[in-house]
This record gives sequence, structure tokens and C-alpha cells, in this order.
Amino acid sequence: MDRFELKKDYPSLYAPRSRTWEVLDVPPMLAIAVDGAGDPNMSPDYVEAVSALFSVAYTIKFAAKAQGREMVVGPLEGLWWAEDPRSFIERDKGAWSWRMLIVQPPWVDEVTLEAAVAKVAAKQAVKGAGLGSTALSKLTLVTLNGGRCAQVLHIGSYDDEGPTLADLHDRFMPEHGLAFNGPHHEIYVGDPRRTAPEKLKTVLRQPVRPA
Repeated sequence: MDRFELKKDYPSLYAPRSRTWEVLDVPPMLAIAVDGAGDPNMSPDYVEAVSALFSVAYTIKFAAKAQGREMVVGPLEGLWWAEDPRSFIERDKGAWSWRMLIVQPPWVDEVTLEAAVAKVAAKQAVKGAGLGSTALSKLTLVTLNGGRCAQVLHIGSYDDEGPTLADLHDRFMPEHGLAFNGPHHEIYVGDPRRTAPEKLKTVLRQPVRPA
């Protein structure tokens, strides 16, 4: 595969239209990732993680272009988990742990990642910028297992996700005989820097299994 664009390659997963919960199968995917914990609105670690991920993702993109491969950098995604799943409904962000990530083409490997990280670190050293340096050292290549998931397109502020998730936990999953099978997954299709909160688009995805 010499071309990679998530919205075109996986439209049902990265450009969905359904505003109601549905169940679908997600294939395994490769991603670069950084782990952390705590309220993303208050955590400098979160800011560093996102900065490092996009810097490395674009460095990989440019390296791929030099090799004759075309790729579009995918959206930021997050896996979120907590001891009590209802903390997501209640928006108790201080109780959350997270893994922020950007999905990568199948040709990316550890050598590709190490080269991109080194290039980003070198640029930061020249500029004297430390932002993302700690996150760079934590950045890893992971495989998302995928599998059976419940998914919906949420339009609105991130803080307005509570009722939608309550509907998943309290109605949809019990009605369909489903149980949790992994961390809560979000895909940030909208850009919060350029989009009004009420118009943000976020894919909410929950791995599930028979209860």
C-alpha cells in the first residue's frame, strides 16, 4: 500500500454519519502513542503528548513522501479508562488515564519511528524548545486490537458527551446483551482550534463483548 488516508480507506470508522449507537467490527491498526493520566485540560503532560505525536506523525509523512508514498496524517485519537466507567458520564476527568495516539500506515516500523523521533528531537534542540521532549521519550509504536465495537458520531462539546455515554451504558449495551471489552475510544474528527464547541465532531467508540 503506497497511499494511506483513513477517511477514504475506512469511511465507516473515520467519517461516520450515524448519530445513534451501532455495532461494527474494527480491524487491527498500527499507531504511535503516548500514555498519561489526569485531566487533559489541566495536564502539561497531555499538551506535550499531543505536540510530540503530531510532530512525529508529520515527520513520518514527509519521510514517506520522499520514498514515493502518499499519506494523510490521521486525526488525534484517545483511549481512556478509569476504575469506575461512570466517571466518563460524570466527567470526573481527574480520575481518567489516557493513551493519546495517531494511527499509522502498515509500512511504519520501529526503525521508521526511531528516525522520526530523532529528527524531531534534533529540531527541538536547535530551537532550544523543550516542549514535547519528555513525551518524545515515551512515544511508542502500538497495535490497536480493534474487534467488535459500539460506535456513534457525537456532535458538540467534549463536556456534553455524558448523556450520550449514559445512553450507551444504561440502555444500548443492556438491550443488546453487551459488556465492556476495553478502554473507551475517541477520535477527534473536529479541530477544537478552528471549530465552535457546539459543532465539534467526535467519534465515540467502545469495544464490547457478549455479556
